[in-house]
Amino acid sequence: MRDSPPGWPRISAAAYYDEPAKAIDWLCRAFGFEVRLKVEGENGSIEHSELVFGDGVVMVGGAKPRFPYRRSPRAVGGANTQSLMIYVDDVEAHCARARAAGAKVVSEPSATDYGEEYWEDRSYEAEDVEGHHWWFMQRLRSPKT
Repeated sequence: MRDSPPGWPRISAAAYYDEPAKAIDWLCRAFGFEVRLKVEGENGSIEHSELVFGDGVVMVGGAKPRFPYRRSPRAVGGANTQSLMIYVDDVEAHCARARAAGAKVVSEPSATDYGEEYWEDRSYEAEDVEGHHWWFMQRLRSPKT
């Protein structure tokens, strides 16, 4: 397998919002993303954006009529067909930051131990301003090799 392009992880994700400019600001404030690229179109629309968290990239775009399959969860009754998972250094501090910025904490931080052969993580689930679900995890123990 060839290396991915410089500055890009092997896999990245995209999330669609009815109000992507507001969502970008909120995601940075609540979850700690940083804007790497934001291409604005007419009337402040977002044509393309790239938010980074460590070496991960999430593109945030608008749920535009020309792409009928792109929808914000709030436009489809809150349904999510995927959630995004991000490793953080301190899950408790991250949860407090997200909550202070208005994130709905769906699952409070808790530990899940998958056994000695696997790992243990502490994680929480949060819902953003338009209903996307995000999981934030902190590795507590790695598998013994």
